[in-house]
Amino acid sequence: MKKIKLMCALPLMAGALLMTSCQGNKQAQQTEDSTQTEVTEAVPTLDVDKLMAEAETLVGKTVTVEGLCTHICAHGGCKIFLMGSDENHTIRIEATDAFGGSFSKDCVNANVSVTGKVMETRIDETALVKMETESAEATGEKHGNGEAGCASEQKAMQEKAANSIKERVADFRKRIAEEKAKSGKEYLSFYYVEADSYEIK
Repeated sequence: MKKIKLMCALPLMAGALLMTSCQGNKQAQQTEDSTQTEVTEAVPTLDVDKLMAEAETLVGKTVTVEGLCTHICAHGGCKIFLMGSDENHTIRIEATDAFGGSFSKDCVNANVSVTGKVMETRIDETALVKMETESAEATGEKHGNGEAGCASEQKAMQEKAANSIKERVADFRKRIAEEKAKSGKEYLSFYYVEADSYEIK
């Protein structure tokens, strides 16, 4: 009787072991597949023109952008500006603590490849009032040598040449009014990249 029970139990045990083994293999395969997916998911490399054209859809995503560095921030090298096909296609790149918070001066006049996250800055009436207040009280962060601020920053924001904060604010207000008439948005969007790493080509 014991022999019959044992003979019946053996196929059941073998089946259970086989099922456990198959499930283990399946889970291992799934883990392996997900690891391969992570490895093969590449960060897109874009030139400045393409990044600027697609920036709205890339906010919060990591990209690699390449372009000619035309300027480095004189205040600690925390920003560089990459140019595309012309000066109207210029994007600001901000350093992060990932590499010490500043760029090398060797970036200037060199082709630079930057990997980082695309970010958005919005200029609305609140931001303009803040600019006016900081200018009047001389409390704003100083960029560039003139009263109007950094010329490279202005190019990155597609601004007309301005001699003062007052001129810049007036131009922004005009552009916001045009944007509101066109799309209903009461702000202007500008894009930049927070760099995690960079390489001088």
